[in-house]
Amino acid sequence: MFAKLTGKIDTLFQDSLILDVNGVGYHVFASGRTLGVIGNHGDAASLLIETHVREDHIHLYGFASAAERDWFKILTAVQGVGARSGLAILTACPPDKLIIAIAANDTAILRQAEGVGPKLATRIVSELKSKVENMNIGVVPVADFAPKKKGEIEKSAVPNVDQDAVSALVNLGYGRTEAFSAVMYVRQKSNDNSLNEIIKLALKELSS
Repeated sequence: MFAKLTGKIDTLFQDSLILDVNGVGYHVFASGRTLGVIGNHGDAASLLIETHVREDHIHLYGFASAAERDWFKILTAVQGVGARSGLAILTACPPDKLIIAIAANDTAILRQAEGVGPKLATRIVSELKSKVENMNIGVVPVADFAPKKKGEIEKSAVPNVDQDAVSALVNLGYGRTEAFSAVMYVRQKSNDNSLNEIIKLALKELSS
């Protein structure tokens, strides 16, 4: 129905806004991240739109970026994730971090979102794991770092040292997603495959 709306911000609410487009006010729901960057009352604003049509209502959901819009559609395709939960997840976790969290099996990050409990977080990770493994963070395929089953390790072209490094950082008290992200960053910047060096550089990145 609508793909994009451009106008002026008329009213900002906690979870939505009214966008005045040529005198017509559109009530658009959005994540906290989009509401945080879209601007203030009277500012010009442009939102990518996803429209949900139901028997009793038509709701518009707005996004400041294509990545956030795409992830909203991916998340709400998971059973049990409604539009409200999808926006809550995107408020708690931006798309690039969400990719890493799912690849790293980090349900704790997802549980930070309002309305997302352990069971739903586990279902999201389980159902979306294969999708994120086909994505890239920077120049590195996420699949290279995703935890592998025992039978897959020998077949993998990527040294299991990356997963060992993530585990070591988690054991030191870092969150799985931040450890995963730090190791990915180090692997993009360094060709050193030794476990000790990867951990050393990852710790430096985490402390910076």
